[in-house]
Amino acid sequence: MALDQSFVGRTYPPTDPYEVGREKIREFAESVGDTNPAYTDPEAAKALGHVDVIAPPTFVFAITFKAAGQVIQDPQLGLDYSRVVHGDQKFAYTRPVRAGDRLTVTSTIEAIKSMAGNDILDIRGEVHDEAGEHVVTAFTKLVARAAEEEA
Repeated sequence: MALDQSFVGRTYPPTDPYEVGREKIREFAESVGDTNPAYTDPEAAKALGHVDVIAPPTFVFAITFKAAGQVIQDPQLGLDYSRVVHGDQKFAYTRPVRAGDRLTVTSTIEAIKSMAGNDILDIRGEVHDEAGEHVVTAFTKLVARAAEEEA
């Protein structure tokens, strides 16, 4: 069954703050094989004009995807998560994520499309710091595959 188009534009409440730690940044950088010293060495980050270590660009996916869980788990939307695959991900940064940031995410359903029986859901996650300043917008595309026809 196709997802309800009336959900387009629905915004969910902001998440609780996520505190970005140096160790989490270091672990993430290591896990993706990125050796940029600005991710692990405060002095290298400061030499580039940052107040502390910064996170690799895709670091924020972990918190924005968790926030998108509000959308995914909305019983009124009726998304069958067992059929969902991650279709696409994009980020639009105002500034890098830094150690010490306390970030909240507000998720909005941007679009719902149906193609060949598949539902395509676009979710925008607006990430703000503790002062309310915009840090990054994450665009997540999820595809709920069509149910297989019974023979």
